[in-house]
Amino acid sequence: MSAYVMHFNEVDRRNLPEVGGKGANLGEMSKAGFPVSPGFCITTSGYRDFIAESGEMDELLDLLARLKPNQTDEINRLGQRIRDHLLTVPTSRTIKSSIIDAWKMAGEEQAYAVRSSATAEDLPTASFAGQQETYLNVRGADQLLQAVRKCWISLFTDRAILYRMKNGFDHRSVYLSIVVQQMVFPDVSGLMFTADPVTGHRNIISIDASFGLGEALVSGIVSADSYQVLKGRIVKKQIAEKKKAIYPAAEGGTKIKELAPELQNKQALSDEKILELARLGQKIEKHYCPERGIEQLPERGPEMCPGRGIEQCLEQDIEWCLAGDKFYILQSRPITSLYPVPEIHDNKLHIFFSFAHLQMMMDAMKPMGISVFQGVFPFGKDTTAFPYSVIVEAGDRLFFDVTLLLYSKFLRRYFTWKITILDELMGNALAKIVASETFQQEAKANKGTTKQLFKLFKPMLPLYLKGIPIIISNLFFLDPSGIIERAQAPTEQTINKYRNNIMQVSGAERVKRVRESMENLLQELNDNMMYVPMPFIVLLVASRLTGRWLGEDLDVDTLSKSQPGNVTGEMGLMIGDLADTARGYPEVADYLERSEDSTFYQGLSKVEGGDAFGTELNRFMELYGMRCPGEIDISNIRWREAPTLLVPSIINHMKSNAPGEHRERFIQGQKEAQEYVHKLLERIRNTPAGRLKTGLMSRLLSIYRNSIGLREFPKYVIIRFFDIYRQAILAEARPLHERGILERDEDVFYLYLDELIALMENRFGENVSHLTDSRKRAHEQYQKMAPPRVMTSEGEVITGMRSDVEAPKGALIGTPVSTGVAEGYVKVVFKPEEAKLNKGDILVAPFTDPGWTPLFYSAQALVVEIGGMMTHGSVIAREYGIPAVVGIENVTKILKDGQYVRVDGTRGFVQVLERDI
Repeated sequence: MSAYVMHFNEVDRRNLPEVGGKGANLGEMSKAGFPVSPGFCITTSGYRDFIAESGEMDELLDLLARLKPNQTDEINRLGQRIRDHLLTVPTSRTIKSSIIDAWKMAGEEQAYAVRSSATAEDLPTASFAGQQETYLNVRGADQLLQAVRKCWISLFTDRAILYRMKNGFDHRSVYLSIVVQQMVFPDVSGLMFTADPVTGHRNIISIDASFGLGEALVSGIVSADSYQVLKGRIVKKQIAEKKKAIYPAAEGGTKIKELAPELQNKQALSDEKILELARLGQKIEKHYCPERGIEQLPERGPEMCPGRGIEQCLEQDIEWCLAGDKFYILQSRPITSLYPVPEIHDNKLHIFFSFAHLQMMMDAMKPMGISVFQGVFPFGKDTTAFPYSVIVEAGDRLFFDVTLLLYSKFLRRYFTWKITILDELMGNALAKIVASETFQQEAKANKGTTKQLFKLFKPMLPLYLKGIPIIISNLFFLDPSGIIERAQAPTEQTINKYRNNIMQVSGAERVKRVRESMENLLQELNDNMMYVPMPFIVLLVASRLTGRWLGEDLDVDTLSKSQPGNVTGEMGLMIGDLADTARGYPEVADYLERSEDSTFYQGLSKVEGGDAFGTELNRFMELYGMRCPGEIDISNIRWREAPTLLVPSIINHMKSNAPGEHRERFIQGQKEAQEYVHKLLERIRNTPAGRLKTGLMSRLLSIYRNSIGLREFPKYVIIRFFDIYRQAILAEARPLHERGILERDEDVFYLYLDELIALMENRFGENVSHLTDSRKRAHEQYQKMAPPRVMTSEGEVITGMRSDVEAPKGALIGTPVSTGVAEGYVKVVFKPEEAKLNKGDILVAPFTDPGWTPLFYSAQALVVEIGGMMTHGSVIAREYGIPAVVGIENVTKILKDGQYVRVDGTRGFVQVLERDI
């Protein structure tokens, strides 16, 4: 071995810094006895020393580091400048001679494939596939040295530069090795994925195959045969018409040839070879299993595996070829696009649906946030039926294991209907999986799950039984106007009790009391929770009676406007009040635009009107300062801690609304709801037995109007408890930071609650810094992944389809959740704190939760990627009287700022109109 060359028999996965991802994997497989043609790697030392010969690269890399991914023209110009410059840089005699010596040892009469191998390539978190160059059928010393130089320079192609930018890799931190491998001249070549790359099914092996060299597939000049193998059986064969193929040229390089007519529709691989290749893929996958005890790559700890189960780390993307009767492996790398699968404890098929979609919190959650949520909702844990939690995690998101519910025909029908109301695509996906033959067989084999379900939810039964008298008394006897006060009355006392209990101690005891509070929280909130179903019960009855008596549907949208007692709506009104206060003091409005969190209140007190605005803001923070976007994750910073998060909402309101307009709109909504109720009752009074019917309907609608606002209240109370937990945990993190155990206070959120207790009791056996750093890297990777709505324990992602909607050609179809039609200019918003809405804009967002509410007063209509009839954005849109369409996948990518669109919240579509700013 020289400083510049390492042969395959000298390389394994531990040599990634020297030979890059591709080289490390080829050496690993070669050593393990897989059929890899021989070769060697030109190490990253060669690349570094080549770059060092340049006197300009430091300056050029500095210029490159200043560019952003959207500056494509500048990237193109600077990339070309770097490539032109590197063509003039000489390669040292020592590097050249090392390469030629290795080439001669490998066989100078052979043809070679010369491929780039980056140090950030073929990792579990980034594949870098196709970012650098490959040269085939390279013959002779001159062609070899020329190909090597071109590979080095290819690190600065436009696509490679952009890939590094978008994936957060420093241009200086990625080095290039080069793989020089003896060419195999195959009859058939292709790709193999040891999991279905489309659906994610972990037990399906997908194979693409065509004649000649595999570059025909990669470059897209030929359609490939497609085969799928499931548990040793070929379950799919799709034979493509293959008109062309790539073959080696006699003078070196490759050329495209027309295939003979008899080959164009011939199956490229025989059935026997398909199964043989599938078995080879399984062996390669098994080789990369961490359970074998192979040391992880330096950049990858066990926690970097995309999931907690062993199978999460195995799936491979393999390039292969067949020469004569023998398969050769040209490359194998992890599949980085598969969403992790929740851990299971048996061999049964499990069905999971995404909590992220129902909670409108698509961001990845940190471990502490996950453990707190699971602690508050411990369904299934420690029961005979489910010795583990029904709420599980994967990819730092929460999923609900609904398998037991779906085994029951009755519950299956009810549950899918209920989920469809919340998210139509999710409900459709659940219906699709339960109708599949695989699930039907599982359901038959697991009959008699009633006892299991009873055990699963047994801890909740006392709460429901206790709540029944509350519902009955409010439905039939008590004054409806007092419902809100009765529901909210015990809350403050309960919150203060637990706050004092937790904060009066310190150390591990404080964190244990947090855990104890989590375990008791649902019982403590039982009285509040029991009010939540009441408006839906009376609405169902009122809707059916209206249909029977008047032959029409109840106008729920009008009935739901300006709900009294809705904490989320009242929060929005208070932000409007803050905007009106700031409007009266120009210095305050100016200060808000330039304020910073660290000096927010000090600076505010120095401007005219700052004290008046500060008084209003303090009142707001007392009531809502514990809230924020993504508030179910206690690791997310709260408005109280970062008041500048509220500033865009206040500024948007000032620009979009006249003084007092928000209060006037609320009053108008109340009037419209009251007028609708009055007219409805008048019409019912004119029907047979009208007086009796009117009395019944009046009470039902009064209960509805006085209780529908409480839908948001239990979550509000839970978030207040989460705020207590957050303060307590951060208080205990501070001394850990001061002692050097944690790098920052906030690093405590990368631990689970039980781990924090163990750490504080000196029972934690791991290196805390190593663990938190590893979880940070994993969290960053998970953040880039989109969780599926529904998936199985086999990793298969189930996608739902929307029911037919009458819409203009080309319109984007979604679920109508708030009636009306509005036109306006698109404003795509990913984070509410970054929003800049003008009056009448159409708010387009990936999702919304209570943290987004302040924007609704400025929006003409709402369009959301995720959601259903009863999710947050839908409810608030109906309350505010703006049209809304939800469930349009990728709408934030399809629609662009400034497009003029029509939002039809009655029929459920968004139409782009021919009009621009």
